[in-house]
Amino acid sequence: MSYQHTPQSSNLLEVLEKILDKGVVIAGDIKISLADVDLLTIKIRLLVASVDKAKEIGMDWWETDPYYSTKSKRITREHEHIDLMEKVNRLEQLVEKQALMQQLSLPEKVPADQGKGSVDEQKLESNE
Repeated sequence: MSYQHTPQSSNLLEVLEKILDKGVVIAGDIKISLADVDLLTIKIRLLVASVDKAKEIGMDWWETDPYYSTKSKRITREHEHIDLMEKVNRLEQLVEKQALMQQLSLPEKVPADQGKGSVDEQKLESNE
């Protein structure tokens, strides 16, 4: 069974090829108003282009969106891990700094019976 292109289908293919090669932007706004008060505004922007053309103009959201890309999910997890490690390091530094400040600001504690001597020594001193 052979497949033959009709002039109409070949024209359609040519148009589709040009659209994908060059790209087409369709833009429109829908506004719903009541008594000159905008209740709802919908902005519609549609770009029809090949993947190569989209990348060329800087539209590669499918590569960075975790919903569409496993590579993006891995990168997102790595960034989250790095962020968490930085937070842990900052918290550890803060705890160490606070502990050091407490050591420097508090006088060294002396046990109650040290420095005054034992009870027997205190009696001897008071009797003398």
